[in-house]
Amino acid sequence: MQVSIYISNNRACKLFGTFLTKTENLKNNFVEHPICIIFAKVIRIHYNMSCIINIETSTNVCSLTVSQDGADIFTREDHTGPNHAVKLGEFVDEGLSFADSHAIPVDAVAVSCGPGSYTGLRIGVSMAKGICYGRGLKLIAVPTLELLAVPVLLHHEIEENALLCPMIDARRMEVYSAIYDRKLNEVRKVQADVVDAETYKEYLDKGPVYFFGNGAKKCMEEINHPNAHLIEDIEPLSKFMYPLAEKRIAQEEYEDVAYFVPFYLKDFVAKTPRKLL
Repeated sequence: MQVSIYISNNRACKLFGTFLTKTENLKNNFVEHPICIIFAKVIRIHYNMSCIINIETSTNVCSLTVSQDGADIFTREDHTGPNHAVKLGEFVDEGLSFADSHAIPVDAVAVSCGPGSYTGLRIGVSMAKGICYGRGLKLIAVPTLELLAVPVLLHHEIEENALLCPMIDARRMEVYSAIYDRKLNEVRKVQADVVDAETYKEYLDKGPVYFFGNGAKKCMEEINHPNAHLIEDIEPLSKFMYPLAEKRIAQEEYEDVAYFVPFYLKDFVAKTPRKLL
């Protein structure tokens, strides 16, 4: 059964670290925030939540977060990449050592499952599966485009009728994108778009659409619509993953550690290197 949780809008960024430790009687002088409804199902009767290793490697940024009881307790990020092959192993060692040294049992590993960088996704998923095998943990897959929408909902004022369009760069004028409403219900499925003025017109004609992610800025000139809004500097980061991961734990949505593969969306195409001589 879904539970409504209320929290002040201007403190929404602290939602995941605070509201789960409070009672449900928070309605006085508070307003309903859309992000509360999205993750309402993660609430347990006694607020007993999980310790999760969250891994994100779908773009040039490599990040890892250890979360416990709906709060970030350890985070490492590298924005100089792509350095996933070098940095992720270090971050995992540090994160597991942190949990072990504080006697915190790890319950699951959540990994950003794509779409995104082919190599980045392979590294992240391989590492996540290795941890799950070695420690006998559950594996959780978090869609990258859904993850991108979390900081937008937390830190930006979005109209009631607005739609969200996260974009990941797929080179040239192509992007991986999906469209969600404010409750992260999927309005249009994930697909690869070669963007022009008509790509999102049916949604833009109905109301505001917010575009964000590393593929969004290059597309705005082509989209060119009064209802199109760009939000810059939005990245898929592990510190925003754990609410989505907790939601999947509550719904018991786990992946098969042996057979799970990332959602690449498009097949990898190997290229012959150019001759330099």
